[in-house]
Amino acid sequence: MQVHDVIRINDQWYVLANSSRADERTSVLKHGETFAVLDRYGDIQHLGLGEQGIYHEDTRFLSYFEFNINGRRPLLLNSTVKQDNTLLAVDLTTPDLYENDQLVIHKGIIHILRSKLLWDGVHYEHMCLFNYGDKPLTLNLDFRFGADYADIFEVRGSKRLKRGHDLPVQHAKQELVFGYQGLDKKTRHTRILFSQPPLKQDNNGKVHFSVQLSPKEEKLLYFTIACETENRKSSILDYKTALTRNDNEVATASKERGHVFTSNEQFNDWFNRSTADLQMLTTRTGQGDYPYAGVPWFSTPFGRDGIITALQYLWINPQLARGVLSFLAATQAKETNPAQDAEPGKILHETRQGEMAALHEVPFWRYYGSVDATPLFIVLAGAYYQRTGNRLFLETIWPNIERALDWIDRYGDCDGDGFVEYGRHSADGLTHQGWKDSDDSVFHQDGSPAQGPIALCEVQGYVYKAKKTAAKLAALFGKTDRAVELAQQAEKLKEKFNQVFWCEEISTFALALDSDKRPCKVISSNAGHTLFSGIANPEYARRLSETLLNEASFSGWGIRTLASTECRFNPMSYHNGSIWPHDNAIIAMGLARYGFKAQALRVLTGLFDASIMMDLHHLPELFCGFDRQPSQGPTLYPVACLPQAWASGTVFYLLQACLGLTCSEEKPQLRFHHPRLPDYIQRLEITNLRFGNAVIDLTLRRHLHDVGVNVLRKEGDVEVAVIL
Repeated sequence: MQVHDVIRINDQWYVLANSSRADERTSVLKHGETFAVLDRYGDIQHLGLGEQGIYHEDTRFLSYFEFNINGRRPLLLNSTVKQDNTLLAVDLTTPDLYENDQLVIHKGIIHILRSKLLWDGVHYEHMCLFNYGDKPLTLNLDFRFGADYADIFEVRGSKRLKRGHDLPVQHAKQELVFGYQGLDKKTRHTRILFSQPPLKQDNNGKVHFSVQLSPKEEKLLYFTIACETENRKSSILDYKTALTRNDNEVATASKERGHVFTSNEQFNDWFNRSTADLQMLTTRTGQGDYPYAGVPWFSTPFGRDGIITALQYLWINPQLARGVLSFLAATQAKETNPAQDAEPGKILHETRQGEMAALHEVPFWRYYGSVDATPLFIVLAGAYYQRTGNRLFLETIWPNIERALDWIDRYGDCDGDGFVEYGRHSADGLTHQGWKDSDDSVFHQDGSPAQGPIALCEVQGYVYKAKKTAAKLAALFGKTDRAVELAQQAEKLKEKFNQVFWCEEISTFALALDSDKRPCKVISSNAGHTLFSGIANPEYARRLSETLLNEASFSGWGIRTLASTECRFNPMSYHNGSIWPHDNAIIAMGLARYGFKAQALRVLTGLFDASIMMDLHHLPELFCGFDRQPSQGPTLYPVACLPQAWASGTVFYLLQACLGLTCSEEKPQLRFHHPRLPDYIQRLEITNLRFGNAVIDLTLRRHLHDVGVNVLRKEGDVEVAVIL
């Protein structure tokens, strides 16, 4: 890899793609702390972005895996991940195979089915070989394995001055073991176990089997690849037991969440794939379930990503929000640590478990460089209470909410002007600490970069919403004076924000204020988040909605991060013209909040149309912001994570926005405020929607001017209200 093969985005290093993701498509499996990025054959190759491998706790435990028959790679017939994302099925056949220049096996005679799943740190493979020919055949099966134990940041392009050392490869009768002794003094092993002894093995990771197949005979080969550390030895199951446990986990999750079915099959495919993506990314922590941000680069807890994903999914299943709140409360910063951008009360940005993080080669063991995660933590706490009415849980995290409020006032507003700013303290931390955290994401109208400390427009809205939320919670707990104080602070912030941030000449709020309090007068999607928070005055909200949906901002697929009229606009950039699904979902919620349902429906429709063009209906982390063209799909962004949690959560939030769906904390009640459905959905069913011990099923039908709601089943104490 050459120096020019590495780029820096979002203050992180990435490997440049030498071919598009569409050309080098990969399949992703994940369970718990382990994920696999495999090629279409089910192998692991040094292709595309170089991200293929089996990873555990931010380390690549298997970096090479190739399967050949009689020295040739098989022919690919089909490769697909099941709709629930738990199993990769790969259909292969043999090419024409020769021996001593004689054709010994004709193409298409042997069928090979590779079935793969991950469960509890172990990759399971079930290989089925079937001879459709009329002669007995001998197959020479070769597997080659390799383990580089690269830290995830190395895979992304970071260079290390020194690494640990590989341990000698170990062989046993049915076993092959790789090992690595890290500089963090941890030993990691990759243990490969076969269901039958191979004919031979070598020290380079090559394993050879010979299989005899009679006509119409089937033979099976099983093997497992376990990721082991000193603190964790894998419990290896047989394939059927692992598959059964996996299926049971999927079934349990299905029983706990609401379900949506519509009259549009393509919409159903998008919704179901998004549900499966989010379920796959959700990982059990010591505090509950947490949606890891995305595969491959962000398979770890991120504060902002987890909060927004939990908000998106809240009406479907509030237990995810509880897990997020519990985890972030447990990891809330307790002291000032400039190397981690940490201050008391601040909410986590991300955490990492790899060797480089443990050695502080990167600052992300626990890193707090997010300006918005702290107010959003409070927003999620209030939304969770409104959805569930669970006062007892809120009481347990109220001290964390108070500490978060203290951080906002004491550390967030560093100069006392009433606005929350950010500035980097860690030399290796993020320059920009809002959700658009790439180096060039905050700038003035002439393109010159804004100098910090920087006050982002959306962050002021989050703080406003956080204080409004905290005021309600304080009143709930009988803290009347505190409730009044917080409500007054929120209104004061709203008034000042509209005075200072509004840019009359471009009909939007300034992207940010720089260190000299000069507004960055550019049209960006950040301003759309002020609709979500409710900080925008009604007239400004109306004009902003028009700005966000005009041709410069709306591509036809979605709202761009930056309008095409701005000097730094680049539809292929990370944050300056691309389209992020989660960003659009937040804006759509804001549009609906102010009554702009038609505009929210446009956003829903654009992203639904984009999902139709995506492989398996996955919406990626982001895609390029080129204008929509007839008979063409969106242009993919080469290093986008897929799946990405808040991209997967987009469909839930968009649907909630258009249906005007809210809940009441005072009593179990589901409310629909001026519900609307797009013209391609005539009927929508919501089933198994749970409110404590109560459950409800209902149907919505689209009419010419409104939407009708019919309750199909109601068990327990829950009501439905419709405001037309």
